[in-house]
Amino acid sequence: MASNKISLADWQKKMNPQGNKAAVKDDPNLVFSTQSGRVTPKPVVQQVAEAFADGAIRIRRETKGRGGKAVLTITGIARTHDELVLLAAKLKKKCACGGAVKDGVIEIQGDKRDLVEQLLQAEGFKTKWAGG
Repeated sequence: MASNKISLADWQKKMNPQGNKAAVKDDPNLVFSTQSGRVTPKPVVQQVAEAFADGAIRIRRETKGRGGKAVLTITGIARTHDELVLLAAKLKKKCACGGAVKDGVIEIQGDKRDLVEQLLQAEGFKTKWAGG
């Protein structure tokens, strides 16, 4: 019975007949190669949150799925994730409450719509209340 085993060098020649190291290095499925060492992944581009057509950001009070507790969600700020995190930190500090940034949406715990609106307008944003 014939064996189908081949050596590593023969397998590499079979996969890359020209001996081109760049082709091996650019393979996205390759985690480590003995030819070129550790292959670093390409940097992930941070997504920017989308703005509304009228240029205003929306402040919405939500309680659904949160055990009846009010949370303000602020959407429509076209900034990078890092800038949204800094803005959320300012708002949380001024409102003396918690919050988070999730998928381009700033969440502020509690119902402090008036204060949040004033702070955002002081930052130069045009605001609108959304929802009830």
